[in-house]
Amino acid sequence: MEGLPAAAVEAASWWESHIAEVVYGLRPDAPAGSRPRPQYDPERTSLTEREKTKAAELSAAGRPVPASTVKHRRQRWEAHGLAGLVDRRVARRMRPAGRADDRVVEAMRQAIGEATGASSRTVGFVIWRTREILAEAGYDGPVPSDRTFYRLFGTLSHGRHVTGSASTRRSLAGRPEGMFGSLQPAAPGEVVQVDSTPLDVLVLLDDGVPGRVELTGMIDMATRVVPAAVLRPSTKSVDVSVLLARALTPEPVRPGWPEALKMAHSVLPYERLLAIDERLEQAAARPVIVPDTVVIDHGSVFVSAAFRSACRHLGISIQPAHLGSGAEKGHIERYFGSVGSLFAQFASGYAGRSPDRRGRHVEDQPLWSMAELQELLDEWLVAFWLNRPHDGLRDPEHPGRAFTPNEKYAALVEAAGYVPVALGPDDYIELLPVSWRTVNAYGIKLARRSYDSEDLNPLRLQPSGVREKKNLWEVRHDPYDISRVHVRGPDGWITVFWKYLDRAPVPFGELAWDHARRGLGREATEEQIADTVATLLRRANAGPERREKPTMSNRDRRVAARTRAATPPAGGKRDQPASGGPAQPDATAEQAAEKDAPLAKVIPMPIFDPFAEADKRW
Repeated sequence: MEGLPAAAVEAASWWESHIAEVVYGLRPDAPAGSRPRPQYDPERTSLTEREKTKAAELSAAGRPVPASTVKHRRQRWEAHGLAGLVDRRVARRMRPAGRADDRVVEAMRQAIGEATGASSRTVGFVIWRTREILAEAGYDGPVPSDRTFYRLFGTLSHGRHVTGSASTRRSLAGRPEGMFGSLQPAAPGEVVQVDSTPLDVLVLLDDGVPGRVELTGMIDMATRVVPAAVLRPSTKSVDVSVLLARALTPEPVRPGWPEALKMAHSVLPYERLLAIDERLEQAAARPVIVPDTVVIDHGSVFVSAAFRSACRHLGISIQPAHLGSGAEKGHIERYFGSVGSLFAQFASGYAGRSPDRRGRHVEDQPLWSMAELQELLDEWLVAFWLNRPHDGLRDPEHPGRAFTPNEKYAALVEAAGYVPVALGPDDYIELLPVSWRTVNAYGIKLARRSYDSEDLNPLRLQPSGVREKKNLWEVRHDPYDISRVHVRGPDGWITVFWKYLDRAPVPFGELAWDHARRGLGREATEEQIADTVATLLRRANAGPERREKPTMSNRDRRVAARTRAATPPAGGKRDQPASGGPAQPDATAEQAAEKDAPLAKVIPMPIFDPFAEADKRW
């Protein structure tokens, strides 16, 4: 009876009281101990006589009905109960397409289906395409009017996003039919999803020109922990292998990070994990996840031989998702959306997720470099994401409480007996990209940076003995950490640091090293975590020190950027911008100083005399 009009239900109840009197002699609302009226007494009258009596009674009351109607309603009531007395015209459901011809309906379904992979068009084009399909099929029936076509389109296109966003339409078309299935991992790392997407923030690339970068990350389905997330100008297969290696190693606390971000001050089982790996003593509050199965899409970087080789080396199974089925990687897709709304839009240089949401002159804002933005992202993951209650991490017995990823990780470590065995230093280095270089007298040059150490003395200008590589030495480096490289020596790996590490911006941004460290207790409070996140977002929004608006061409800006990068800053470190906003140069003071400064002595350039030069040679 649910969903029917109230008047239809009331009419059926009215009929039920009269039919019950015909069948049993008493109405349902009759008081206890009542006796049937003589004309409705089942012991004195037959069922047919009672039906005729009820028909005459209703007719006398102003509602004329024949005895046959009373009989038919009595039969339906005995067969179906109260629902049998509802007017069938009210309960009858209309076809979704109404009275439209089936051939017209199929033609419009075909036109709507063709729009799945095409560019977004208007309803008028779909109607025109429907008429074309009918003409090609030789349809000779009545063609509906435009108004009928619009109503039919609204019915058949419901929930398919035919005239909206093309990406949303493709995503809805790839959604599986029927009930959704879901995995319920019981331990951290049982199922991990990995993917990459463009980040909606402009950064200063290595050539000094603003550009976009790609965010590559992975997320654990059981705990919603993000073991690693990295930024690159364009993701390559080797970057995904390094991402996997970073997820398997502890995240060190960066200089300048608050003490509240240490694992020792978090809800993680610090003492138990410290007994397994002593490196966790100075680690950040980011759990180490050892994946068992990695879910990937069919991107070239994920199906590459380098990534598959790295997974094979670590004993990780690869589970490819179906083509065009983003719903099979819903957790990582939703994580990317959260990064855009909870982090990217607070960063200086935010460009919006689409051109229609982009502001004007975004490239003129103070932009972070890729390494600086990477450092901010890492701090945001530890400070905010891992301590934020997640709606998908609710206790089934107490659904009112939502757990944070760190809390869920701590619970599963105890419940599932999970022991995260992190990669050792040698195993981590083996997964880094390799280059072959000569150990010169000044050290090793890699990506225009020089690395040197006293441990390289026995290797300088010496052949490695690897003839296939022209006696060059094997050098492995982390593309996300430019501070050091690793050289395979005769007795093992040699860590070599950047020669100008103490004079130039350090990895992950030079601003982080100027922060004051705060002494906290054993447990970090929610207020301290909230203050850390608020400070982080303000710093990200302020951007680095504002530079003057460039007036040169892109080529000149690249040359100037390389010149600035090659010249170490005065004082060893750049100044940190104020928390209230980017530092503004005092243009008036600079102009006044230039006016008061004495003019330099002009030395004329002599004229070149070739005959005099010839006499000098003799």
